[in-house]
Amino acid sequence: MASNSIRGRARALVTGASAGIGAAFAEHLARAGHDLLLVARRRDRLDALAQRMRSEAGIEAEVVCADLTDPKAVSEVEARIADDGALTLLVNNAGFGGYQPFASIAPKVIDDLVAIHVRTVARLTRAALPGMIERGRGTIINVASLLALSGTLPPAPLPHRATYAGAKAFMLAFTQALAGELVGTGVRLQVCLPGRVATEFHSVQGIDTSKLPPTMTADDVVRASLAGVAQGEIVCVPALGDAALLSRLAETQVAVLQAAAWQPALAERYRSAAPKG
Repeated sequence: MASNSIRGRARALVTGASAGIGAAFAEHLARAGHDLLLVARRRDRLDALAQRMRSEAGIEAEVVCADLTDPKAVSEVEARIADDGALTLLVNNAGFGGYQPFASIAPKVIDDLVAIHVRTVARLTRAALPGMIERGRGTIINVASLLALSGTLPPAPLPHRATYAGAKAFMLAFTQALAGELVGTGVRLQVCLPGRVATEFHSVQGIDTSKLPPTMTADDVVRASLAGVAQGEIVCVPALGDAALLSRLAETQVAVLQAAAWQPALAERYRSAAPKG
């Protein structure tokens, strides 16, 4: 791949770009003047989107057909990123739900969920960072889910989601910790936590959504994410009106760390309950 886009403009790479939130990101970024590198499994959809963005937005768009659960495919996308001297925005959006009770979920589904939400996100981010840091600018957006915060909630009405929610929780902690490492580099990070979105995400898994609450549009999720980046948000929750809730959540996490991380003594509730002898 050429080291710069044809017009010398900034380029954005979007994974999972063939539908839903990924396609909405591609549309917004193209209209903002970004050339595009679109990554997903379904070439026909990618080709149609790329052609439409070239025609409507006058940008350059490349297509990479890749299954990001496959380590070889991830390596190929990494190489494209590393060779790209114009990449200033990476959107790690690819993913799937795999909602099943954990005791009966197929091991292959576990592997694929971890591969696409954990390994791929970490590897593509690692590939993009050196160039962004060298150029002193860049943005990485990781599309997670509100289910990253759902560990204490039962599976009804929420789906069975132990692996999916755990993987999305990785994306949340990964982005927050990495943002701290990158302070002063000019590289911005965000993790976006949408709720249920009006895409094919649930229907392709055979989930009947007719009785579920109303959904947000993919377009609104992307509008919130990009506005949040401009406002310096590391965690974006598109439907959350009271951003102070996120601040209180972070404060509680820090309070737990500060109360326990440097305390060598066993907490009294465990000491008094510990077996004697």
